[in-house]
Amino acid sequence: MQTRFAAAILAAAALAASAFAAEPSLERWRSYTGVSWDAAQGTPFANSIGAPIAGIHFDAKGRAFVSTPRLMAPDAPAMLSILDTRVTSGPARLSAFPSTAANDVRGAPGTHLRNVLGFHIERRNGWLWALDQGFVAGEAEAPPGAQKIMVIDLESRKTVKVILLDAVADRKGSFLNDIAVDEARRLAFVSDSGLRSAPRNQAAIIVADFATGRARRVLDRHPSVLPQAGAKVMSHGEEVWPGKPLVLGVNGIALSPDAQALYWTVTSGTHAWAIPPALLRDPQATEATLAKAVRGLGDIGGNTDGIVTGPDGTLYITDVTRNGLA
Repeated sequence: MQTRFAAAILAAAALAASAFAAEPSLERWRSYTGVSWDAAQGTPFANSIGAPIAGIHFDAKGRAFVSTPRLMAPDAPAMLSILDTRVTSGPARLSAFPSTAANDVRGAPGTHLRNVLGFHIERRNGWLWALDQGFVAGEAEAPPGAQKIMVIDLESRKTVKVILLDAVADRKGSFLNDIAVDEARRLAFVSDSGLRSAPRNQAAIIVADFATGRARRVLDRHPSVLPQAGAKVMSHGEEVWPGKPLVLGVNGIALSPDAQALYWTVTSGTHAWAIPPALLRDPQATEATLAKAVRGLGDIGGNTDGIVTGPDGTLYITDVTRNGLA
């Protein structure tokens, strides 16, 4: 079975290309019937419905990188790829990045990409920061060493650094959703929604340091990262997974252009939050200090997914409930 998807993230690509105009208008950018990889020569992957495009980022050359996480299709040839934007219809044509071998789910968990949903492309060093959830569909827990951040050079396609996350993320209960990067300081901020441990989500924010290769878990189960009690996730007028509510904690995460504010939202909820990253960078800051510094930004009015900041500091939030941007 094939499925047509014109993901909201792809529609929003036109917004990114316009440098976040003051009053952006969304328009359909690309619409595809399934996905295919090089070897298939445009023939849709048999389980395309289980491998939808989930994330998209552009590098300085205008290349579009996408993720097709193995949350439903563990047999997907790759889940981090370059999209051929010259093709505007039919199956999306993807080329595995950094290679098909590097995406091989059978490879060593600590050195191969297994399940990437969130990733970041930076301009400062020409790197891609891939957040590997570790587990793939059908696995009860991530193999040891599989939860990690892999930093890959965009041109050489070689791995620059691997930051292991097993010490700060539970291999059974964590769900590493998204990543924001302070490029100047080479620090990554990761959202752990704790979806796999719902309804008692092991949600938190993880701070990972490129220089030391170490990571810390902060705001663990703080109210701002947990699902909102009784909240339903609504899309197109219907509840997602009716009868089995989606209980997703902190998901979208973004850094302001001046790196003075870190923002996040909770999918099973309707609020946005912020904290000064300087406090998160300080290993001596106590959980009590961090908790006091969290600032509520108000009710968005709907459920959310990915978020991003524009060059002028404007925060853009995907509005899952109303199929738009907030």
